[in-house]
Amino acid sequence: MNTLMTIILAGAMLLAFGAGGAAARENLQKATFAGGCFWCMEKPFEQIEGVEAVISGYTGGDVTNPTYEQVSSGATGHLESVEIHFDPDKVSYDQLLEVFWRQVNPTDEGGQFVDRGEQYGTAIFYHSEEQRLAAERSRKALDESGRYDKPVITPIREAGEFYPAEDYHQDYYKRNPFRYKIYRSNSGRDKYLEKVWDKDAAPPENKTSGKYSKPGDGVLKKRLTPLQYKVTQKEGTEPPFKNEYWDNKKPGIYVDIVSGEPLFSSAEKYNSGTGWPSYYKPLEAENIVEVQDKSLFMTRTEVRSKYGDSHLGHVFDDGPPPTGLRYCINSAALRFIPVTDLKKEGYGEYLKHFGVSEE
Repeated sequence: MNTLMTIILAGAMLLAFGAGGAAARENLQKATFAGGCFWCMEKPFEQIEGVEAVISGYTGGDVTNPTYEQVSSGATGHLESVEIHFDPDKVSYDQLLEVFWRQVNPTDEGGQFVDRGEQYGTAIFYHSEEQRLAAERSRKALDESGRYDKPVITPIREAGEFYPAEDYHQDYYKRNPFRYKIYRSNSGRDKYLEKVWDKDAAPPENKTSGKYSKPGDGVLKKRLTPLQYKVTQKEGTEPPFKNEYWDNKKPGIYVDIVSGEPLFSSAEKYNSGTGWPSYYKPLEAENIVEVQDKSLFMTRTEVRSKYGDSHLGHVFDDGPPPTGLRYCINSAALRFIPVTDLKKEGYGEYLKHFGVSEE
């Protein structure tokens, strides 16, 4: 990086952080995304509360301090990218991933919209193991959502050296609003995104399950209570002994509040004394995804739903026989369907689980 660029970026960071900047910078994390033309990737992230700075630049290649001319020729292996400095106490990495997916065509192998070539491809560059797992989980959920006719091919790569682009590329949408508007409109990006995301409407049915899928975020915010949204979408935890199902003894099944996929049954539910619904095994093991969780200064196994990608809770190895497992689940992530309503609700196949004929 040349001296002038270093001074410019340092000044921009100081302006962004304002008073108490030193303390704020210590808490910041980085996220790096490639989504085609970096002019179009700055604005969506800069508008998010908790994002302190968005820098356009180049990463993923094998040339030191590449210029725009070198990168745009496709000779260096770099991708046009944005490096995001964010406060994890105000905005989560999962939220940034969602914003990223909503700016790109993740099925395009040849570039993005009007810009063609490897240098304009999509990619997620992770800065930690947690980011890698979150990115893989997010990509998998998007690929299985049925939103696209082609597979999601966006690669997930370890972050390497990031080189800020030339000064005239930074905040291009602010410095050249008219030119930016014309370019963005003619690039085909906005028309494509509007068609694919349809103003937060629910995506088509999941092609893998044929039945269960995750609606768009706008739909979820309207459908779920604040607690349900916090638990399932933000990895929250509800209070013990003050939740809907911890002491529920009625026969029936528990499905994902987001997707409706079957998860657990009252037949495998037991009182663990923790104050949360606990099960020694799932009703449908294939609908349960286990992910390593290193939050709260410990290593645990998070439990998520396959099609809804909802945070459900955690699984521990202190449960009763025959499995020795304890699936400790948030009530807010579940919807209970009593045996008497299974057929009416479209879950008649599970009547036999309770010794009841489906007829």
